[in-house]
Amino acid sequence: EDGLTFTFHLRRGVKFHDGTDFNADAVVYSFKRQFDPNHPFHQYGEWAYWQWMFNYVKDVEKVDDYTVRITLSQPNASFLTSMAMFTVAIVSPTACEKYKGDFFKNPVGTGPFKFVEWVKDDHMTVEAFEGYWGGRPYRDRIIFRVIPDPSVRLLELEKGSIHCMEYPNPDDLERIAKNPDLVLLELPGINVGYLAMNMGEDTPGFQKPFGDVRVRRAINHAINKKAIVEHLYKGTAVPAKNPIPPTMWGYNDDIEDYEYDPERAKALLAEAGYPNGFETTLWVMPVSRPYMFDPPKIAEAIQADLEEVGIRANIYTVEWGTYLQETEAGKHPMCLLGWIGDNGDPDNFLYVLLDKDNAIVGSAGNVAFYRNDELHEILIKAQQTYDQKEREALYRKAQEIVHNDAPWVPLAHAKLQMVFRKSVKGFVLHPLDRKYFQNVWLEE
Repeated sequence: EDGLTFTFHLRRGVKFHDGTDFNADAVVYSFKRQFDPNHPFHQYGEWAYWQWMFNYVKDVEKVDDYTVRITLSQPNASFLTSMAMFTVAIVSPTACEKYKGDFFKNPVGTGPFKFVEWVKDDHMTVEAFEGYWGGRPYRDRIIFRVIPDPSVRLLELEKGSIHCMEYPNPDDLERIAKNPDLVLLELPGINVGYLAMNMGEDTPGFQKPFGDVRVRRAINHAINKKAIVEHLYKGTAVPAKNPIPPTMWGYNDDIEDYEYDPERAKALLAEAGYPNGFETTLWVMPVSRPYMFDPPKIAEAIQADLEEVGIRANIYTVEWGTYLQETEAGKHPMCLLGWIGDNGDPDNFLYVLLDKDNAIVGSAGNVAFYRNDELHEILIKAQQTYDQKEREALYRKAQEIVHNDAPWVPLAHAKLQMVFRKSVKGFVLHPLDRKYFQNVWLEE
């Protein structure tokens, strides 16, 4: 009744891949390892997602072998949808104790496929779990290959050495459509690709110009995002003006985007004291992502747009894992990043990516290090009410505040796309870009 206590009744007869029982002890272990610093497994993870999405969980208790009670410190309307996220998947305590810090290399869960091997930057193999509670999957084994170049991925698909691929190059879509052996699946994505400007004076990458809203608005006016979407995304995305996608409830379509206007950008820069622009560094992702298929090309287009208004942006890139760690630590002046929704709730975008709670140097989800007290109050209020209409109004106001302060240049909301050999049957695209293969089969 108070919105603080949730009781979960667990499915009986479920086994982990190592043969141990899924039960209340496993649930408590899987949760407490993330938030209890005294838990023996806590030392082996960073648990950033817990800070971003579950910092309001006060306690997780075993009621009996198949009942768990979770107590919150404050109401949170997105809690139940967040409980379907990967970060709270239940893991085998036995396997955690066995592998300790190497558990991430040897994951053990309860799903339809069990882990076989992972060769970094090459492939990962899983095989059917005969004891899966939902019934054995159709395929005996699935191999996920790492092929960074989308053109090479397509060649492998055309040869039949792989059965499906994600993130096709937009230049190849016509070629895919003409191939009778291939099928393209697509769906509006719940995602955003953006350029973040580091506003955190306490971060190593902070540069003074980005502390001035006039500079941030100038950069919004300087970047021709419509041209980027048209010529680089080539119809596989829509220009973004808000942090959340237009398919999500609470989207504020009344906001007018910063129009592409280099002269206005120059005037704002001059007003802010930078009539000749300034020099900075744009950090660029090294990998394709659902919200940004070719970050280097997009960065080059942004670099050219900024050069036109006097901002000299040097492009810097580094290995993906390091990139994430160092942007979370605020080592960048500007960076390209994006987000794929986890639970279909605006809170998962606005709070995680733009609230001051998540502008923590070293574990930031808010890599603009944007800290606005009014926005924080609105986002917390939206979390704590279960009234959907009230939440929608609050999120519309939140988007107005973010738009005015301009910590980002929202670039695009991309479609989800996967390409399959026509012999692959039963795969369904998920709007949150999750991949479910248990009901997939090959037609001979």
